Amino acid sequence: MATTPGLLTDWPWTPLGSFKYVVLAPWVMKSIYDFVTLDSNKRDTTSILILPVLLTRLVNNQIWISLSRYQTAKGKNRILDKTIEFEQVDRERNWDDQIIFNGVLYYFGNYILEDAKHLPLWRLDGVIIVILLHVGLVEFLYYWLHRALHHHFLYNRYHSHHHSSIVTEPITSVVHPFAEHIAYFALFAIPILTTVLTGTASLVAIAGYVTFIDVMNNLGHCNFELIPKSLFSLFPPLKYIMYTPSYHSLHHTQFRTNYSLFMPFYDYIYGTMDKSTDTLYENSLRRKEESPNVVHLTHLTTPESIYHNRLGFASLAAKPHTSSKWYLWILWPVTVWSMLITLLYGKTFVVERNVFKNLKLQTWAIPKYKIQYRLEWLRKSINDLIEEAILEADAKGVKVISLGLLNQGEDLNKNGKLFIRRNPQLKVKVVDGSSLAVAVVLNSIPKGTTQVVFRGRFNKIASNLALALCQKGIQVAISQDNDYKMLKSKLKSTDNHDKLVRSRTYSQKTWLVGDGLTKEEQMKASKGTLIIPYSQFPPKKERKDCYYYTTPSMLAPKYLQNVDSCENWLPRKVMSAWRIAGMVHGLEGWNVNECGDEIFNIDKVWEASIQHGFTPLMKSLA
Repeated sequence: MATTPGLLTDWPWTPLGSFKYVVLAPWVMKSIYDFVTLDSNKRDTTSILILPVLLTRLVNNQIWISLSRYQTAKGKNRILDKTIEFEQVDRERNWDDQIIFNGVLYYFGNYILEDAKHLPLWRLDGVIIVILLHVGLVEFLYYWLHRALHHHFLYNRYHSHHHSSIVTEPITSVVHPFAEHIAYFALFAIPILTTVLTGTASLVAIAGYVTFIDVMNNLGHCNFELIPKSLFSLFPPLKYIMYTPSYHSLHHTQFRTNYSLFMPFYDYIYGTMDKSTDTLYENSLRRKEESPNVVHLTHLTTPESIYHNRLGFASLAAKPHTSSKWYLWILWPVTVWSMLITLLYGKTFVVERNVFKNLKLQTWAIPKYKIQYRLEWLRKSINDLIEEAILEADAKGVKVISLGLLNQGEDLNKNGKLFIRRNPQLKVKVVDGSSLAVAVVLNSIPKGTTQVVFRGRFNKIASNLALALCQKGIQVAISQDNDYKMLKSKLKSTDNHDKLVRSRTYSQKTWLVGDGLTKEEQMKASKGTLIIPYSQFPPKKERKDCYYYTTPSMLAPKYLQNVDSCENWLPRKVMSAWRIAGMVHGLEGWNVNECGDEIFNIDKVWEASIQHGFTPLMKSLA
C-alpha cells in the first residue's frame, strides 16, 4: 500500500481473490462463440487472438522472474546486495492484475471500435507510426507523468507503493495502484489507438508493441546487469535511447533521478540523469559469480514443486508447500515435460542466497524428484550429481556443505560417507545434520514425559535419539525386533539398558515416527497422541484428534537476510535442522565431517544453534 492510499488504490476485483480471472470469462466466451458460429468471412481473428496474447504475457513475465531470481542468487552482475523479504513478495503477488485489466480493455476496444476488427497481420506504415509515437510522444509524456508522481501529494497516495521495493524484481515494474495503471494504459494506448483510428493497425504492430513494453519493463527491473558494454561501444548513441537495469535501479535507490521510461534521452535534456549511472553500470558488469561459505544441497520433491520452488512462482514459494493448487492441473503438460527433462539431463542449480552474520549462504538443488530417489537404478546418477556438487563446492572454497532431504540417505550413500571415502582430499566439510535433528526432537518432547515409542523406519537419527532418551531416564519402546536387538547391544554395558523395552501396543501418548508410518498404525493411536517426526518428510496426517509436530526444524533469527521463500512444507522463516546444522558448523568453524555413522556432539550443536538466534519450534501444526 502507498503511504496514505488515495482514490482508486485497490483493483475492482480484489474481493474475488484467486478467482479474479472470471472477469475475463464473458469476453473470452463471446470471442470463442462468435468465432465458432459466424461464417468464415465474418469471423474476427483479432478478438480470438487476444487471449493467446494475454497468456503469452504471463509466460513472458514468469520467464523474467525465474531468470532474474536465478541470476541474482548466483551473484554474477548483481546490482544491489540489499535483500528481498516476504513483505515484498506479498506486495507484488498481484502483478497479473495489470494483464487482466489490459485484457478487459483490449476486448472492450475490439467490441466498440469497428476498425479494431479483422486486423491484417502486417502493415509497415502502422509499425512506423507506433515507433514514432512511442519515441516522440509516449516517452516525453511518461517522463513528466513520472516526475509528477514523485510530487509528495501523488507520491504518498500512489507511487510510494511501487517504491516500497528498493531491490526490484521484474514484476516490480507493474506493481502500482489501480489509478496509476489507468494513467499508464491511457499513455501506452496512444500509438495503438492512433493506428486503429487511421486504419493502419496490424496484429504485429499491436502485439509487438505490447511485447516490447513488457520486455523493457521486466529488463529494467532486474537486479542484475545484462546489457553488454560492447553494444554501447558499437553504437554510442544507444545510451540515450536504451536504458539498463542499473540505470533504473538508481531510480529506486535515489528516487529523484533517472525518471525516463525506456529512453534516458529526457533525463539528459532536463538534467535528472544520476551522475553515478555509468559507474554503477560498469561495476555491475565486472561483478563475478559469488562464492558462498556454506551450501545447503537439496532436491525437488513432488512434480509440482517446480512451481513452489523459489525460481518458480514467487507467491507459491512464499507459502508452505501443501496440497496442489487447482490451477496447477492446467500446467500438467509442462510438469510432465520438466520431469522428462530432469530424467534424461540435469545439472545442479542455485536456488537461493542468504546472508547470516559474516557468512554467505547458498541453497543448491539437484534436479531430481523424491520418487526418483526410490528407484534403485537411478541411485548412481543421483550420487554422481551429489558428488559433482560437493566437488564444485570444494573448488569454490566452500567451507561446509549440508545434505538436505534424501541427498544423505542411508541406503543411497551411507549418510554422505560414500563421498568422503571417494574423495579423501576434500577440504569442504560434509554435514548430514543428524546431531541437530536429534537435538531438536529431544527438546520437542514435553517435560515430564516418561515413555515414548518409535514407529516407522528406523535410521541413524532414530538410533541416536533412542540412546539419548535412555540416558535421560525415559523409557523407550521399540516396535521392531531388529531395531530392539541392535539398541540393546549398545546399551548392554550401561546403567540404562532397562529403559529399552519391546512393545507391540499403541497405548503410548508420545510417538517418535520415521518414514513409512502407515495409516493403519495411526488409526490405532490413542486420542490426543503426540506424533513427533524425526524424518525428513512429514507423515500424512490421518487423525484430527492427534497432535502432529513439524519435521525437525527451528525458527530462524530476524537477521538472517534475504529469506523470501518457505523451505518445502515449513512455515515462513522456519528452517530444517539439517539446513541449520550446516550454518552452525560454518559459524562455529568446526572443521569436521558429520556423515556415515558419525554424529556430532548433540548438546554442543544445540547450544550453538540457540546462541546464534535459532528458536525452538515448540508448537504443533495440527
